[in-house]
Amino acid sequence: MRVLATAGHVDHGKSALVRALTGMEPDRYEEERRRGLTLDLGFVWTRLAGEPLAFVDVPGHERFVATMLAGVGPVPAVLFVVAADQGWQPQSTEHLAVLDALGVRHAVLAVTRSDLADPEPVRADAAERLAATSLGKVGSVAVSSVTGAGLDELRTELARLADALPAPDPEADVRLWLDRAFTVRGHGTVVTGTLGAGTLRVGDRLITGDGGTRLRVRGLQSLNEERTAVGAVARVAVNVHGPGDETLGRGQVLLTPDRWLCTDVADVRIGGEPAAGLPRGVTLHIGTAAVPVTVRPLGEDTARLSLRRGLPLRVGDRAVLREPGGGRLPCAVTVLDVRPPRLTRRGAGRARAAELAGMTGRPDGAGELRRRRLVRRAELRAMGVPAPGEPVTGDWLADAAHWGELRDRLAAEVHRHARAHPMEPGLPAEAARRLLGLPDRALVDALAAAQPRILARQGRLHPAGSRGPDLPAPVRAAVDAVRRDLSRSPFRAPEAGRLAELGLDHRALAAAAGAGALLRIADGIVLLPGADAAAAAVLRELPQPFTLSEARRALDTTRRVAVPLLEFLDARGHTERVDDRRRRCRPEAGNGGGRESNPPARDPRAPRF
Repeated sequence: MRVLATAGHVDHGKSALVRALTGMEPDRYEEERRRGLTLDLGFVWTRLAGEPLAFVDVPGHERFVATMLAGVGPVPAVLFVVAADQGWQPQSTEHLAVLDALGVRHAVLAVTRSDLADPEPVRADAAERLAATSLGKVGSVAVSSVTGAGLDELRTELARLADALPAPDPEADVRLWLDRAFTVRGHGTVVTGTLGAGTLRVGDRLITGDGGTRLRVRGLQSLNEERTAVGAVARVAVNVHGPGDETLGRGQVLLTPDRWLCTDVADVRIGGEPAAGLPRGVTLHIGTAAVPVTVRPLGEDTARLSLRRGLPLRVGDRAVLREPGGGRLPCAVTVLDVRPPRLTRRGAGRARAAELAGMTGRPDGAGELRRRRLVRRAELRAMGVPAPGEPVTGDWLADAAHWGELRDRLAAEVHRHARAHPMEPGLPAEAARRLLGLPDRALVDALAAAQPRILARQGRLHPAGSRGPDLPAPVRAAVDAVRRDLSRSPFRAPEAGRLAELGLDHRALAAAAGAGALLRIADGIVLLPGADAAAAAVLRELPQPFTLSEARRALDTTRRVAVPLLEFLDARGHTERVDDRRRRCRPEAGNGGGRESNPPARDPRAPRF
């Protein structure tokens, strides 16, 4: 299907023309037919060369320009109407300015009432005006809805236009701007709109523009036919169901979930007049939405718009700014950035204006990544920008130059920490994340993996080649004293008094454990490295299962040490609980859990190193 909107001055015969082309009445209200004046959007269709062609008929009166904007906003082509007996009129100018602002590039010019006046001067004048806009040179036909003259030629021109329209992407994310909403008994809420891209299917889940409501598609109609799926471009009626569906109306939007960003601040390029000349308060028209915005000029043709309510915008979107009351012609807006940085520092506005000056409004993945430095791929896609490469980790994309700088900074921070805190077991990865201002711990892990000067171990980062903390001489001497004590009684951990006498506080013990000089069983309980395996070997000699008291006696230690040591062995998989009182040793890998037939003679209390 192809969809066109009408455009042109009030009472120039737009509705009469589409009525003659389609045989359908576009004016839905009795008052419209009684007054001969279109007040709201009308929807009719016909077939040309076997293909459906739908029309969105818009009002031409100056009081209903906002309604006209809702009609043409989602539509890719237009049937522009000028009456031969009246010629170009004020609303002709405003409608053309709207189309030019939206960047519409496909149109047919119809000069109506050609039975009442010579159409050629009007056709030449109107064609010249259209050619000076985004529409360019268009086909034109002189017609009469009363006599039928020119209708066949107009149908041929419309068929040619339909063939020239670009094919939409059926896999695109759905953004359905709503132009009507009503209730059907037995079915519930039905909304209508022009589907510009993507495909709708019965059973689909959609969300409203603010992301607050999830709805299910219960049914679809297109051109009064029930459908299971409708692809763009199409006029579509959607029966939706979900909480709050009764609040839907014109200006709202239904979206593919998790694919859009709702923003209430956007940086844009202004067309048609300097940004500084705009009123502070204007209305932004996009799709069928009309939202008041506050304008903050940044550069000569760039500005920041603060929206009264959030909209699902993407880079490259075309929209219209219009002063309430129509005091001046609408001007064009091209969306440059839907996630702009905050302007809080002195001179930030000037710097932002310089940055925006180099942005075209065409989605540029490499440029966007260079500006943002780090961004999730899903967020970039939701902005309407294709990802320029593969993620560095998870869904995170990184600008190559910035990623290299981060690698170097991380290495410098790790080495600085090692020099400043020689007894600490490396820089915690979470601390590194905060130092680098990174949004995700996974980025630290990826940087460490890509930096040969860093070694990551147990959530901490060390300079490559280091085995652990570099113990100061006094601490090293105290640790050596503890090791001598333990060599005589491997499982009698030194008492708190002995540790204090040697000057080994909590920090020093942690450093010694990190350096591999001691094995830390629990707070204040340290043994020689390998003491866990040696204890397990002693316990295997006991009848299984065994009690805490039996283990304590076999290890020649105190309850103070035996309790945390057995819990440590449980955690390491050497032992396991049988019940509240007893444990047993787990089988050693490779010998099936049985005793060695000829175990080597050894002192059962001696630790293995």
